[in-house]
Amino acid sequence: MRLDELDRRIVARLLEDGRASYAQIGDRVGLSAPAVKRRVDRLRADGVITGFAAVVDPAALGWTTEAFIEIFCTGATSPEEIYSSVRGHPEVVAAYTISGDASALVHVRARDIQHLEQALERLRREDNITATKTAIVLSRLIGRPIDAPSR
Repeated sequence: MRLDELDRRIVARLLEDGRASYAQIGDRVGLSAPAVKRRVDRLRADGVITGFAAVVDPAALGWTTEAFIEIFCTGATSPEEIYSSVRGHPEVVAAYTISGDASALVHVRARDIQHLEQALERLRREDNITATKTAIVLSRLIGRPIDAPSR
């Protein structure tokens, strides 16, 4: 799907404030509220906008420990098999297949180091995971939502 400049501006405004009304967005992009709604509905139908969610500070929930874990799997493990292995772990907030020696990179959040260790041990017990390499986050330097694509 090709986005025009108005679509990009609407998406950028929604990324800035997902609770903005169609009228507020329209004021910013020069469209009426019904025109914005039609475009947002189309962007949703086309899969450009996949949902709306509250962004919560994990520390406010008590999950202050963060790590990135390289996962090494047996043989030629497919992305679907890796997904099946990590999706059931509530500490996993994102997972990616990657280039390089590791099969995947998993982003994990936990309450503390002990909780992280427990989550890591559970991941290591998955049948297709043979090894892991963990990097614990000391401080977050940048953490921003995805910006609307630029031309």
